[in-house]
Amino acid sequence: MSATSAHAGPRTSNSEDKPSQKSRPSRRRRVVGAIGIAVLVVLALLLVSTITNAALDQVERSNVVAYGERVDVAGGALNVYRHGDSGPTIVMLGGYSTASPALDYAPLIRELDGYRTVVVEGFGYGYSDHTAPPRTVENITAELHQALEQVGVDEPYILLGHSIAGIYNLYYANRYRDEVSAVIGIDSSVPGQINGLAGQGSPLNRLLAATGLLRVASAVAPSLIDPDGDAYTAREREQMRSMKNWNFGNAAVLDEANHGAQNFEAVRDMTYPADLPVLFFIKKEGNQPRWRELHEAQLANLERGELIELDGGHYLHWTQSEVLAEHIDEFLSFAAAGR
Repeated sequence: MSATSAHAGPRTSNSEDKPSQKSRPSRRRRVVGAIGIAVLVVLALLLVSTITNAALDQVERSNVVAYGERVDVAGGALNVYRHGDSGPTIVMLGGYSTASPALDYAPLIRELDGYRTVVVEGFGYGYSDHTAPPRTVENITAELHQALEQVGVDEPYILLGHSIAGIYNLYYANRYRDEVSAVIGIDSSVPGQINGLAGQGSPLNRLLAATGLLRVASAVAPSLIDPDGDAYTAREREQMRSMKNWNFGNAAVLDEANHGAQNFEAVRDMTYPADLPVLFFIKKEGNQPRWRELHEAQLANLERGELIELDGGHYLHWTQSEVLAEHIDEFLSFAAAGR
């Protein structure tokens, strides 16, 4: 009896003290299941958001009056906006990922009322196609030239470009020198700078727009994408927000970013022709290293070159259009007089 009791005690104790071997897997399954459900809910919400965003895009496109004219270029269509019917012609190119270059330049166009202004929206911008040949500087400048020929722009014309358009203008002015009378850069890119497009070619940018997350962000905090200052009308701001949703991170824009290093390399040793007048505007603060020196280097060999620093952000034309127009008019008047 005592031996039986001695063995019975420990057996009873072991069965009571040891945790159930089934409890641990069960807890893990519950955690994994909860995570799976959460993922499915997020995916369902993104799907609904994507469908809703696509529907809103269609509604906006049908309600917003398009500007400009589409011309056939390089197997696709570029949108060209023209304003004014007298005076010298200024051809404007927008900066990288500027959803609507024509609207972005609206305050400056209003100030340049003594000029014909032509905004050529490259592939991926404004009302131009999103499917495009590789976004090399050679293709971009050839497409610009073809678009200007298509709409019959009088030569010679002035090239004006913001940000990355600076290297396209540099390449263009060397390739089509006889057609260009002057170049103007607004905080424009120059050879030797850091490639500001590095890392911006991620398809995640397109996902942000396609799923409607960009639309939500712009609705909750419009200041994230709205231009600074008070030079834009309420209608222009609304249309710019819509076009940001339509165009942000599209295939052509992403490809342009991914060709950034190659395009900077293509102009690495390039300068403007010595007899070409060039005017640069740069912002005073918050610049890349040697920003002023790199711009001055581009002006060093010119018969007429000028550098002007202004207060403001990278998009100087958002807040300084009146000042820009005054300096542009003065510069071009002296250039035309051969001084």
